[in-house]
Amino acid sequence: MSVKLGSNRYGKAETRLVRVVRDGPVHHLKDLSVSTSLSGDMEAAHLTGDNAAVLPTDTQKNTVYALAAKHGVGQIEEFALLLARHFAESQPTIHHARVAIEEYAWSRRGPHSFVREGGEVRTCVAHHDADGRATVVSGLTDLVVLNSAGSEFHGFLVDEYTTLQPTDDRILATAVTAWWRHTGPAVASFGRSYEDVRRGLLDAFAGTHSLSLQQTLYAMGERALAACPEICEVRLSLPNRHHFPVDLSPFGLDNANEVFHAADRPYGLIEGAVLREDAPDAGFAWE
Repeated sequence: MSVKLGSNRYGKAETRLVRVVRDGPVHHLKDLSVSTSLSGDMEAAHLTGDNAAVLPTDTQKNTVYALAAKHGVGQIEEFALLLARHFAESQPTIHHARVAIEEYAWSRRGPHSFVREGGEVRTCVAHHDADGRATVVSGLTDLVVLNSAGSEFHGFLVDEYTTLQPTDDRILATAVTAWWRHTGPAVASFGRSYEDVRRGLLDAFAGTHSLSLQQTLYAMGERALAACPEICEVRLSLPNRHHFPVDLSPFGLDNANEVFHAADRPYGLIEGAVLREDAPDAGFAWE
């Protein structure tokens, strides 16, 4: 049997980093989880155990801390690009670096006192290769939203296994995971674009009379693109958090669509991408 090594990469997952900026008595906080992944001339490491080309994952972890100390942490996309560029340019055996970051928000309760937010997590993935090419995908996850009216679902396919009844009044709820691709790292204002895209997603969810979650997904992507000219593609993953009216008739009670069972699984999962017709090629942005 003849075999060969396929695509591969390695790295350090979920390095936890908290960076405190001490501006006199007022402190500022950044709380991140950083995952690095490298690829390049790694064939010998897999085939013979020769590690001469391998930058240890422990070194990758240390680099996260060292660059945070040297350069600080502003927008997570900028920090991800800084790390990816460092790895891709500092070692000749490393041809490509991927850095993914999650940021956890804290609200200020005093000059140096904070409370952890319970909302969505901001994310990004930056790529940089040895030829100087770079991409950035920003995003968020666990943005939980609900419309208590303005959602229908009917006219769907029916076969011998269909039990779902059509409805013209249902709860629509989901936990949004969204990623958006920038036209280029050099033209992006990452903080502003995050706020613009987030607002567009929420405005579309609230403002769309939904006949399906697919329709809502498209409206959210379209609104995000309109809100932020710096991005060219939005990808969305929307689990349908089903809410089923409870049958209260055994207790002699009516349920006028007011009492629901919130089911956590199984759930419908709606995913899709919305992009500008002139969007540039994605390259390795989504890898």
